[in-house]
Formats: sequence, structure tokens, C-alpha cells
Amino acid sequence: MGAGGQMATMEREEREESGRRSYNDDLPLRVPFEKPPFTLSQIKKSIPPHCFERSLLRSFSYVVHDLLIAGGLFYLALCVFPKLPSPYHLFAWPVYWAAQGCVLTGIWVIAHECGHHAFSDSTVLDDVVGLVLHSMLLVPYFSWKFSHRRHHSNTGSLDRDEVFVPKPRSAMLWFQRYLNNTPGRVLTLFVTLTLGWPLYLAFNVSGRAYPRFACHFDPYSPIYNDRERAQIFISDAGVMAVFYLLYRLVAAFSFFWVVRVYGVPLLVVNAWLVLITYLQHTHPALPHYDSSEWDWLRGALATVDRDYGFLNRVFHNITDTHVAHHLFSTMPHYHAMEATKAIRPVLGEYYRLDDTPVVKAMWREARECIYVAEDEGNEKTKGVFWYRNIL
Repeated sequence: MGAGGQMATMEREEREESGRRSYNDDLPLRVPFEKPPFTLSQIKKSIPPHCFERSLLRSFSYVVHDLLIAGGLFYLALCVFPKLPSPYHLFAWPVYWAAQGCVLTGIWVIAHECGHHAFSDSTVLDDVVGLVLHSMLLVPYFSWKFSHRRHHSNTGSLDRDEVFVPKPRSAMLWFQRYLNNTPGRVLTLFVTLTLGWPLYLAFNVSGRAYPRFACHFDPYSPIYNDRERAQIFISDAGVMAVFYLLYRLVAAFSFFWVVRVYGVPLLVVNAWLVLITYLQHTHPALPHYDSSEWDWLRGALATVDRDYGFLNRVFHNITDTHVAHHLFSTMPHYHAMEATKAIRPVLGEYYRLDDTPVVKAMWREARECIYVAEDEGNEKTKGVFWYRNIL
């Protein structure tokens, strides 16, 4: 190739990199938004075939493992903590709440895996296990399964995604500009982590915009079609059964006893669910697409793997193998690490791993990812939206 050809290639590469630069050069380089040079079948061929095999025995071993740890922590709280001399019991309870909340989040992830038909070869068994485990955590199993399935089918779409759908600047509410500061972000993060999950289930807060009120507990919600409504009733029955059990426990012991051993750990679970869901799909370098540009593969790649340290294992690697999970959601979690290592060379720069400490990443995303907008004057990125923070 002559000097002229080399210069043309260099100029093209510079233009492509410039198109991927964020509006703030201090932020990470953007994930490519062009249609990738590989297909889903090519990605799948790079993964060892056994990674797609489900083992009922192995899947149940994780359920038993988590339930035994949760039961052990429960035993400590009931039988050991009362015997601790003051003030040690005051320190023991927060440790219990944090540990139990993390373990129960792992159980939630297994139930979520059941909803993806990644637990066993039987969809009926998957649904039974998922219904029991999610109901224990006051999650309507089928309601979540159906809306979450649509999230996987429409990830990265500004028009059809189901959860944490970013808004354009024109859709920002009037009061949000007054929250775009340090106290406002702290308040928003606190409310989101404590109330975000129940508000999403009850009122579809931060979810997809529907023409009328949408609620995950309502069988006639616009979230669901006629074929799904009967199973929404089953989900509600499962949650109500657990509420009745809690009522009986309150009557037998006390309200504050139930809050102490179950309620606070459940709040920790809810906080982790919001944080994990948010951070796996929100990053200054991730694109979102309007209906003219979106396609499933690019949408699935608009996710990020994050390192949660030892909690990766507690959460069954839903955190650090999330990209592979979006590409092949029926793959069991215990094969996801191997699959992620296999697909990274194929994905190249389309793969995003963020090893930023979780607290720092949470604050960065709360600061930088306020709304989405197109790059002004750049025809190449038309229909592709990026996070902004200047209101």
C-alpha cells in the first residue's frame, strides 16, 4: 500500500475513533455503535458446546447451598445473637442484615435463571422452582418473567426496552434539574436503592412508557397479553401466600421481630437488584438506539460486565458475565465465566468490562448518565443516543 493509501486508512480510523469519543474526553471511550462484523452464530460457535447444557443436579446444588447458608445465618440471629453481651449484639445485627441480604440476592438470581429456562431442561420444573424462590422474596415470578423477557428482546431500544429506559432531555421532569447536584444525587440514590424495586413492580417506575397505568401485580396491565394473564394471578397468589405467612409470624412473635430477621435483609436484596440492574445497563460509554437504528445484537451488546469482587460468586456471576447472559440467556450461570472468556476475542471492542469499584461507578453513573441525546451535527451517529449530564 502506498503512502496515500496509508494516510487514507489513518484518516478513516481517526474519524471512526472521533465518532466514538464521548462529549467528555475524561470518560471511557465509547463502545462501537456500527453493526458488528460478526453474527450471533459466530459468537455461539466460539463457545464450547457443553456450556449450553443444563444439569438439574448441579442447578439444585446451588439452591441447597444458598438455602443452607441463609438458614445458618437465620440460626445465628435467633440463637446466638441474644446471648451476646452488650454492645456486641448491636454490631452483629448489621452484619447479619448485609450477609443475609447478599445470600438472598443469590437466591433471587437463581429464580431469575429459572425464568430464562436456564435451570433445567423442564420448563415446568423451572417455573415451579422460580415461583417458590421468587415468592419467598415477594417477587411476582411470572409477572417479572414476562416483562424481563421483553427487556431481553429489546435491550438498548429507546422505544421498547422495559426497565431503566433512559429519557431524552425533552422528557426530563421540571424538578429534575434541581436534583442535578450532589445533595440531589444522594437523595435520588437513596430513594432508588430503598424504594426503586417495589415502585417498579407496583407502578412501573423507570420502566417502559405504556399508554395507561402499568403494574406488575395487575393481570390486566398493558404489560401482559391475554395468554399471560392467568399466570399473573398465580404470581399474585404466591406473593399473597408469603404475606400470609409473614402475618402469622408477626402474630406469633412481633412485627419488629419479622422486620429484624426478614424485612431488613429483604431491603438489602431490593437495593442490590436495583443497583445491579442499573449498573449493568448504564455506563457513559454505552449507546442506545431509536427504532430506525436498533437491532437485537447491538442492543444486547449495549450492556456491561462489572467486577463486584467476591460478591460475583455470591451473585452467581450475573454481574461479571452479563454480556454473555444477554447474548445467551438460557445458558446456566455456572458456565457463564467460561463462555465469557471464549467470546471476548470475537467481540473485541464491542465487549465492555468495567472494573471501576462499585461505589465509584454508582456515583459516576449518577453524575454523568442523566439523559440521552444524539451527537449534534454528526450524521454518522444519527439515531444513536449517548448519555449526557448538562441540563
